Amino acid sequence: MSEVKFTVGGAVEDEASRRFIDAWHRAERGESFHERHLAFESWEALARVLTGKRMVLLRSVRRNNVPSVRALAKALSRDYSNVHADVKALAGAGLLENTSHGVRADYDDLETRIAI
Repeated sequence: MSEVKFTVGGAVEDEASRRFIDAWHRAERGESFHERHLAFESWEALARVLTGKRMVLLRSVRRNNVPSVRALAKALSRDYSNVHADVKALAGAGLLENTSHGVRADYDDLETRIAI
């Protein structure tokens, strides 16, 4: 199972350094791993990217073979331009891939760590 880990607020640089050192040690031990980490400066920044409709879109992409943004808009019964904007925002955040082969979300879980 692959996952995307979010870090929200706090010392993002310290967290990135800790992850790098951890990955270095695992590589030295010969461990194989693939992780994706995204950092947001605040809860508000994360909430601007992961809206309710975008979460529905992510679930649909994850569960179905989506050949195009147009097909996704049709499947979600949403306006194409709005879905296109959502796909662009999620791709920009690293949560979707939109290629000539379709729209993909190649992970199973989103894990969030929020500094208080």
